[in-house]
Amino acid sequence: MIGTWPCTLPGGRVSEELVLRFGESSGPKILIIPPLFSEHNLMRRQLVQLMRKLADAGIGSVLPDLPGWNESLQPLETQTLAFWREAMAQAARANGATHVLAVRSGAVLTPPALQGWSYAPQSGAKLLRGMVRARTIASRETGQPETSEDIYQLGRTQGAMLAGWRIGVAMFSELELAEPPKHDALVEIKQGQVGGPALWLRAEAAEDTEQVASLAGIINSGLAESAQ
Repeated sequence: MIGTWPCTLPGGRVSEELVLRFGESSGPKILIIPPLFSEHNLMRRQLVQLMRKLADAGIGSVLPDLPGWNESLQPLETQTLAFWREAMAQAARANGATHVLAVRSGAVLTPPALQGWSYAPQSGAKLLRGMVRARTIASRETGQPETSEDIYQLGRTQGAMLAGWRIGVAMFSELELAEPPKHDALVEIKQGQVGGPALWLRAEAAEDTEQVASLAGIINSGLAESAQ
């Protein structure tokens, strides 16, 4: 269930990153791309529960870490969005993924070669706005207020600490322009189709079994239709 996959870094070095694997080794295999940064933490348990539900239906899935994520030994502040896109494509190939489920801001990392689903996709600019807003609120509470303009200028020139994450200059600038892909092979799932309040809006990580069942049902139905 827990393993590693070899990610080739710029310059040719290889970093062994963690990956969760559930379900069948043959047949459809879903690459799960979680949201980036804080929403990653909020949604991870829900996504693992989804992987278990898919496995019960005979559908395999993989949830890979990238350099700079979770227990990775690679520093976050040196990562770029362009490299993360390439690394996610590497992870898809290394783990035999046939389909993708990208969640929220994770959609900007969707490998173009995969068909699948984009769940409540979010642009990099909207992700940044939320993180910058959180920093302005925190700065007021500490008596050292910052404006959004101050933080954006800092991020573009020096990088910035946002919601506890050290975002480098390149990553910050790339996120401002990053958009989720839209094409016929990538079906958008809206929160209304899943039902209930969005878990990424909660203050702490949580799970919702009904939403898990809804997401698994959407994926299962889509796979069945494509197989006909």
